[in-house]
Amino acid sequence: MLERRTPHHDDLVDHLVRTTALQRGEAARVVLDVLAYFDETTEEFVRRRHRELQSGGLTNPAIFERITAELPHRAVAPPQLSLRQLRRIVYG
Repeated sequence: MLERRTPHHDDLVDHLVRTTALQRGEAARVVLDVLAYFDETTEEFVRRRHRELQSGGLTNPAIFERITAELPHRAVAPPQLSLRQLRRIVYG
């Protein structure tokens, strides 16, 4: 059961149950989903966003500019990456 997998986040689950229409199990799933989202490494984030933006029709210059702008707003902001570093993450 999800509730047992979130013992360190019971206070957050309780808060969501009190302040939203979510049931406890739903709130626990939301917490786990959000934690999984922010558990992504910088490299995983850059690769995922590159794929998403590329599939949306953006070109690499626009993609890398957008990723550069998004990175500082991650839960734990990574160090600023150069365009070369971004390309290296995507293409190896």
